[in-house]
Amino acid sequence: MTTAASPRRIAVAGINYPPERTGIAPYTGAFARGLAARGCTMRVVTAQPHYPEWRIYDGYRQWSTTQDDAGVEVRRVLHYVPRSPQGLPRLLSEVTLGVRTVFSRWGKPDEVVLVSPALFSSAVANLRARLSRRSTPVTVWIQDLYGRGQAETSGEDGLVVKVLRAVEGDLLRSASTVVVIHDRFKRAVVEDYGVDPARVAVVRNWTHLPAQAPVDRAAARAELGWGDETVVLHAGNMGVKQGLGHLIDAARVAEERGERLRFVLLGDGAERARLQEAARRLGNIDFLASLDDDGFRRALAAADVLIVHELPGVSEMAVPSKLTSYFDAGRPVLAATDPQGITADEVRAADAGVVVASGDAAALVEAAVALGADAERAEALGANGRAYREAVLSEDAALEAFAGLLRV
Repeated sequence: MTTAASPRRIAVAGINYPPERTGIAPYTGAFARGLAARGCTMRVVTAQPHYPEWRIYDGYRQWSTTQDDAGVEVRRVLHYVPRSPQGLPRLLSEVTLGVRTVFSRWGKPDEVVLVSPALFSSAVANLRARLSRRSTPVTVWIQDLYGRGQAETSGEDGLVVKVLRAVEGDLLRSASTVVVIHDRFKRAVVEDYGVDPARVAVVRNWTHLPAQAPVDRAAARAELGWGDETVVLHAGNMGVKQGLGHLIDAARVAEERGERLRFVLLGDGAERARLQEAARRLGNIDFLASLDDDGFRRALAAADVLIVHELPGVSEMAVPSKLTSYFDAGRPVLAATDPQGITADEVRAADAGVVVASGDAAALVEAAVALGADAERAEALGANGRAYREAVLSEDAALEAFAGLLRV
């Protein structure tokens, strides 16, 4: 056990960190703060906050070193942030972050933790760790699988996928420990990349929202201007892998059928402007800016249905981080995804909602209408999600697992 006289020094490198509120940042932040509370000396090297807007937040845009109220030292480097994070600009962004991370001060850590995404910045940082202090253990914490992700979103298995898999495979095989967020990820890294299963640990993501009193749904709906229609809410990043153009199609089908459905897209992302343009003639879809934690929680609780949507073909690349917050909200989940994929498995494991095939607008509308019309079933599914979150997706359990892996 770490003592006050000999704190374990852990360096963390990753692209996302609070004050970013969505995606990976809340997990990396809670991990660093949680291990600091357990007596570790934590140093985080990260980017300027920019996600999901892909625009550096006001008040940042400079190299800085600060210490937060948990005692975590946060070093922010300045790297290239593309307005459209796809293809070559995304690669350049990750490589510049990796190079800046390499030349940042890490101290003399007892352990290095690399968070992927971003893959290429993690790979560059891993080279530094391997060359500078070979005896220092390196843990790679995988949130998304790049190789599978590119293959699933592009529908191809060409040169780009081969390069991604080569880089990802080298990173994972060279790590002392690989931490993944789902059992199916473990199977993938073992089967796809030949990683020794004894070096792969599963630590589930958790909800980053603090415990609060139950939300007054009627008051929250009134604040948001929602009436007695069924509100179908998508919260979080609006990027390519979410395939939200199909959600616009579903809103169009619902409007043509005269269904009392309102679709709400909460958050930001690289695809938001395009989606707003596609939806501008529809009267049953709204876009809301990102909210603080309290507002976010209230919006989730006020909705009738919480939707997680994935591009057709996406099946194994990621477990959507929004699911942990959805389960916490106690509302039914509608998953438009591959029925045999990892997201569908998670919703079924929690018995927290229903699954429809992504890209089937009519099926999505019918499922949303059915959930909106059956309050008893909706409440039961929501309660199941909350119970699953408390039993399986606890922050304390995850931090204890990390503490064991890192010998804290």
